Amino acid sequence: MSEQREFQAETSRLLDIVANALYTQREIFLRELISNASDACDRLRYDAIAKPDLLKGDADFGINVSFDADARTVTVSDNGIGMTKEDLIRNLGTIAHSGTRELVKNLDGDEKNNMSLIGQFGVGFYSVFMVADKVTVLSRRAGEELAHVWTSDGRGSYTIDEALKDTRGTEIVMHIKDEASEFLLEERLKAVIKRYSDHINFPIYMGLGDKALQVNSGAALWMRSKSDITPEQYKEFYRSVSDTIQIDEPWLTLHWRAEGTHEYNNLLFIPAMKPFDLYDPKRHHGVKLYVRRVFITDGVEALIPPFLRFVKGVVDSEDLPLNISRELLQANPVVAKMSSAITRKILSELEERAKADIKDYENFWSLFGPVIKEGLYDAHAHRDQLCRVARFYSSKQPGLVSLDEYIERMLEGQDQIYYISSPTLDSARNSPQLEAFRKKGVEVLLMTDTIDEFWLPIQAEYKQKKFKSVTRGASDLSKIKSTKPDDEKPKDENAKTETAALLTRLKELLVGEVNDVTVSDRLVDSPVCLVAPENSIDMHMNRVLKKSQAYEDKMRPILEINDGHPVITKLKAFVANDTHPDLVRETAFLLLDQARIVEGEPLKNPTDFVKRLNKAIEKGLI
Repeated sequence: MSEQREFQAETSRLLDIVANALYTQREIFLRELISNASDACDRLRYDAIAKPDLLKGDADFGINVSFDADARTVTVSDNGIGMTKEDLIRNLGTIAHSGTRELVKNLDGDEKNNMSLIGQFGVGFYSVFMVADKVTVLSRRAGEELAHVWTSDGRGSYTIDEALKDTRGTEIVMHIKDEASEFLLEERLKAVIKRYSDHINFPIYMGLGDKALQVNSGAALWMRSKSDITPEQYKEFYRSVSDTIQIDEPWLTLHWRAEGTHEYNNLLFIPAMKPFDLYDPKRHHGVKLYVRRVFITDGVEALIPPFLRFVKGVVDSEDLPLNISRELLQANPVVAKMSSAITRKILSELEERAKADIKDYENFWSLFGPVIKEGLYDAHAHRDQLCRVARFYSSKQPGLVSLDEYIERMLEGQDQIYYISSPTLDSARNSPQLEAFRKKGVEVLLMTDTIDEFWLPIQAEYKQKKFKSVTRGASDLSKIKSTKPDDEKPKDENAKTETAALLTRLKELLVGEVNDVTVSDRLVDSPVCLVAPENSIDMHMNRVLKKSQAYEDKMRPILEINDGHPVITKLKAFVANDTHPDLVRETAFLLLDQARIVEGEPLKNPTDFVKRLNKAIEKGLI
């Protein structure tokens, strides 16, 4: 009995956009279906290693494309793994990934933009509705007798029913729209197959029965010589392995054969667009593992490190056993050695690309830099290379700099790599803690990625130069030979006594609020700032932990004062003459709250802050 079901709401939205889009590359529907058919053959070939009976004498895998101009249909069929009723419902009736569902809900009216986003979803099957007003999917799972048929016009619902099918696999019949009649021509279909699917590692036939002729070359692209592959073929293979239907190009293509103790072929790509789920903790890399041209699995965590999870492509081993399980792959020493070598190769290519085109590399780093920096935290074996490919914002120039460039520019007497962590680039550049460094001409790296707070304490140094946060502990710049004139004047003993008295008074007033009050060597224009004690976590790290992990804040910061600022000079006079004690107290708390605001810290009592501020404004207007 036929069963009618409604599409998931997000799926209906997606189908409506696809069906009504005037998309200039409608031909990619055939690429998507052939790619899915190839995956189905791959999966059955792998399953049959352990269960040979699944093939039942039909071991020659293939994909067939045919058309009927009179009936206005195009059919794509395969003898791969096939689908059960549950598979049909899950694969064709719903969008599985929560991140995809959220993005579909927010699709706008811009057809071009929507199609580009849809291309990132990995839901290429729905592209059939760009050319068809009705689609029928007949499928029988390998090893099962029962088949099912799925039918929909893409308008909100579908039907599913039991059916008869003599062979395993899937057959998709598309009823072609009038405006897509070009796909009822044999030469047009052949051209599309040759353009997009020539690399598919299974024969693709056109026609029926004995008249069917193979259209593609059927050779695994990664096994061919680079000199025999055109840039267009690389691009189309990238699109087929990256589950995208938009017409984009890889930012970097890496094709090489590793020889020696272990032999394996690699064809890997770095995309030019950031995947929408790049920071999804459930996301795996897009590299498929083959063993002697037999697809084994994808997303093996041990093969590609998490900090390169945006990489896509194929790795084909000559050494691994065909019947290895996914669990054993994770702990296999051969896989570990392959992973290490592949990672080094990718990072080496990034180093070369960074030298060849600085601006292009900066664009790449803006997309994937925060992810790559995760390796500085948890990939100890690759830290030296990662430090060389990493780029950072700087207090001295608008673009990005490398650690090597920073070290080359270090001033005479400087033995540390100074950095400041902040949630945004603007807040980092405007931080009062940079004032003395800027005045002395000392460059400071601006760290704005959350991961920076985790890898820097572990890295500790680079090329014997230690990393030093300008917001933690003292920053003694006296040994550094400045590139700018020093206009500081020596202080007399009386001034030192007044300063000491003010420090004592401020410590008394702010007891419980701060760890200490000291004279700053980093302030020039601002009256005060907050810094973390030397042996505690950085100020920004403290905020990150409180926000993300319900961290109980026990750290009290140090309040540093600018001894030459007019406000501090007034306070010293009041304390020295023992006058205006109430004003000294109110100003002390006002300055503390000011420092908290600059640091992005919440005020403990906003009402009291406003009262104090209003009083100060009132006195200033008298």
